This record gives sequence, structure tokens and C-alpha cells, in this order.
Amino acid sequence: MSLSQVLNVCPKGASIVAATGRRSVGRISTLLLSSATGQQCSSSSSVNSVLSADPQVFSVNGSSNSRAMSTRCVTIDNINPAIKLMEYAVRGPLVIRAGVIEKELEQGVKKPFTEVIRANIGDCHAMGQQPITFLRQVLGLVSYPPLFDDKSIPEDAKQRARDILKGCKGGSVGSYTDSNGIEVIRQHVAQYIQDRDGGIPSDPANIILSAGASGGIKVLMSLLRCPIDGKKPGVMIPIPQYPLYSATIAEFEMEQCGYYLDEANKWGLDINELKRSLAESKKKCAPRILVVINPGNPTGQVLSKENIQEIIKFAHQEKLVLFADEVYQDNVYEKGSQFHSFKKVLMEMGAPYNTMELCSFMSCSKGYMGECGIRGGYAEIVNLCPDVKAMLLKCISAQLCPTTIGQACMDVVVHPPRKGEPSYELFMKEKTAVLESLKVRAEMVAETFNSIEGFSCNPVQGAMYCFPQIRLPAKAIEAAKKAGQAPDVFYAFQLLEQTGICIVPGSGFGQRPGTYHFRTTILPQPAKLKEMLGKFRSFHEKFLQEYK
Repeated sequence: MSLSQVLNVCPKGASIVAATGRRSVGRISTLLLSSATGQQCSSSSSVNSVLSADPQVFSVNGSSNSRAMSTRCVTIDNINPAIKLMEYAVRGPLVIRAGVIEKELEQGVKKPFTEVIRANIGDCHAMGQQPITFLRQVLGLVSYPPLFDDKSIPEDAKQRARDILKGCKGGSVGSYTDSNGIEVIRQHVAQYIQDRDGGIPSDPANIILSAGASGGIKVLMSLLRCPIDGKKPGVMIPIPQYPLYSATIAEFEMEQCGYYLDEANKWGLDINELKRSLAESKKKCAPRILVVINPGNPTGQVLSKENIQEIIKFAHQEKLVLFADEVYQDNVYEKGSQFHSFKKVLMEMGAPYNTMELCSFMSCSKGYMGECGIRGGYAEIVNLCPDVKAMLLKCISAQLCPTTIGQACMDVVVHPPRKGEPSYELFMKEKTAVLESLKVRAEMVAETFNSIEGFSCNPVQGAMYCFPQIRLPAKAIEAAKKAGQAPDVFYAFQLLEQTGICIVPGSGFGQRPGTYHFRTTILPQPAKLKEMLGKFRSFHEKFLQEYK
């Protein structure tokens, strides 16, 4: 890869040159491995060709970089090739460039804006959402027990903390826990699921606590990483999809089997499309997993009960393990939409469907909590063969245990204040305020984008994002081609450079050929979101004028 090709990743090449001038090893290597155009350093010589732009950059004790490279045991040529294939658009080149711009603003560099608005990722608290009081009180108590003497903290928060600490060895969250999580928290998770699903039983033995939903998804996907009749295992994922799945599939050297969501039908899931995808995938792999994200990320759709029933029948017929990603189950906004858990629908359908293998996932990162950095989550695994479950528990035991603070956070999510307890009224007030505000913002975003020329946006039924389609002028597509970028990537970089708004191009999630989209969160607080949408409109109008 040439230096000019690297500079194409971030349009303002001067920033990268400046980075090399600052002897920024991490910046350059990150840029090299995060190429938006899919270009990668295929050999150590190509890395050297880039670094030679400033031969002083990577000197070690006065030696040149090339001399250091020749003595290194680990080079770009001999690392895991699957890692080089991985892409994670949500934290890709646009985000790297956004970070550079933020540094430039701090240093007084003049821009046509004063801040970067990071609409690229569902990071609630980073966008101004305030923590839930009760949740943080419990986390404070388990982390620093002297707070039990604080009379301003209500008794129900203290009791939750006591229960958690009682389940910890030595009464401390600094101790290791069981690999599948603290027993009392798994019991609370099972009770939460049982209550949510109208009394359908949930067994704590089927609960695995994890570092966010991602931890559970990855360990369970790794369990099915086994060739069948000489073919790679395949994972059916929606297109557009959350890039965790495509990245994990690449890392595990499995086969991605994409099925398109129906944009013309509010991003619904069409069974005929599942059948098409499966038939096509069987030519190259052995499909084993069907991933469904409900409510959807990045598309914000909420599946109907009837649609879920069809999906379950399809998975049963084709002997696919269902992965139900349900981390946005609290985030349903559109009138008439309702969250239905796959577990409940599957069990209510009766035999033979209620004996299917199902893995469902939940997290403390989304919902009304937004505790992304605390990394709490759970997986419920039903109808798994006991021998396979033993292998799963062996696998997670090698990882010791999920973070105890994440487990404690998950406990509060599934075991919140009850009516009549001291914290109940404040908890409900804060929870309701967050969800109502998100509902208003979901409507604001869809309505605004639909009022802009060249945009079409489905209702944001749920989750925290919208995924509008943009119709780009032919001249813009040609300009993108000349820049060596996909058209939606070109558009997103132009938006970032001119407004400071950071979004994720639709190509990072997958989209039908010939269409262009982007994902933006609805998370900026209302006033900031209104400002952002105003900047978006102005930018797009100028963009159309420039490339008409």
C-alpha cells in the first residue's frame, strides 16, 4: 500500500503526515489496518514503503525502521490471516479521522464547526444520557462497601448490594466468580425472563453471564465452529447487519451467509429471502446458525409475532440454531409495535418447535440503562444437549469469569426496584423519561430525513438508530470512484470534514448493490440532535448543488 493510498483512508492527508511528524506509531499502524477501501498491508515490504515517508519515525535506539523490522518475530506477514480480514465499520476509518479532527480542534485548528458529533455508535452516556440513580447506587455500594453507612442511599439499593456481595467469594466484587456468573444473579435473570414471558419457565442453569451481549455471542458462535462434511460452517446474518457478526465470522474463519431485509416493508424479514440465501449458501458452506436482531440494528425494525413464528418454522425445517439478539427489547417506540421474545413465541408454538436450540442475548448497554462501558450481559441457552453444554462451560471456564461489576449491573437491570420500595418512584421516573425522549428523537430523525431531497427513511420502530437511503448524483459517484472510495464512504467523509458529524456508511453494514445508506444514532440529546439534523440538511443541499 502506498502512502497516497493510506491518505485516501482519511481525506485530509496532512493530518496523517502530521501524525508521522509527531512520531505517532499507533496512529499510522491503526490507519494501515483500518482501510475503508478494503486495502490491507499484505506484506512487511508494503508497510515499510509507507513508513519510509518519514524514515525517522520508527527508529529504535538510533536504528532505522527497516533494521528493526528485519529482527522482529511478528510481522504483518505471519499474524493470523483471519484478523487481517476482519472489519468493524462502527470503529473504522471515519472514527479514526474524527479523533484526529478532535485533536486538531483542541490545538486551535480552524474548522467550519467547533465540535465532532459522534453519531456513529450507540454510546448513550457519551451522548449526554444521565445514569439511572438506583443502578449507580448499587454499583457504588458493591464497589465501596463503606457507602453502606451513607444514610442518603435508600435501603432497597443497599439490600440489592448485600445480595450481590453475598454471592461473591470473600464478600468482594474483586474476587473471581463462577465462570458462568454469580449464582444469585443468574437466578434473578431467569426470574426476569420468566416474568417477561408470561410465566414460561426459565432455568438459571441455562443462563450465562457475559461481558456485554457480544461476549455471549462470540463464545456460542465459537462452539459451532466445526466443518460439516468438509464444508465451512455458515452463519446466516441479516443485511444490513451489526458488524460484530461479520467480524466474528471472519475471525473464526466461518462463512457469512447474508439475507437481505426488506427495505420496502419497514426492513421486515421475508421468508422467501431466507430460502434464497440458504440455497445459495449451501453451495459453498454448511449453514448452522440463523441470526435475527430484534429490534433491529442498524435498521430499527420490530418483528411481528407472526413473522417470528415463520422464522422459527424455517429454522426448524432447515435444522438451524437460532441466535436471537434482543438487546434492544426495551427500545420500542412506534405505535402498534411490540417486542416479542423468540423464547416465548417458540414455547407457545408447542411441539416440535419448543424443543429447538435457541440462544438469546441481552445487555446492559442499551435499553434505558445505556451502561455500555460496564460490559454486562447474559445469554439464555435452551434445549442444548447436556454434553454440549458441558463443553460450553469448559470453554468459558478458560476465560475465568465475566467482570463482576458488569454482572452487578445486569442484576439491577433484571431486578429493579419494585412497587412500594423506596427507590421505585424515582427509578420509574428516570426510566420513563429516557424511553420517552428516545421515542421523540426517533420520530424527529425519520421525519427530518424524509423531508430532505434524495433521502428516504423508514420509521424507527425501535433500537437506537436509523438507516436512511440516499440517492447520490452521478457526478458524486464518479468523484468517489476517482477518490478510490465507495460512494457512501465518500459522502460520509465529506459530511465529517464539513460539519463534524460522524456517521457510518451503509457499506459497513451491508446493503443491496446499487443502493447507498448510512447509519446514524438517535442518541444526541434533543437540542443537539435538532442542531445536528439542521447541519445535515444544509450539508446535503450544498452537496447536491456541487455534484448536480
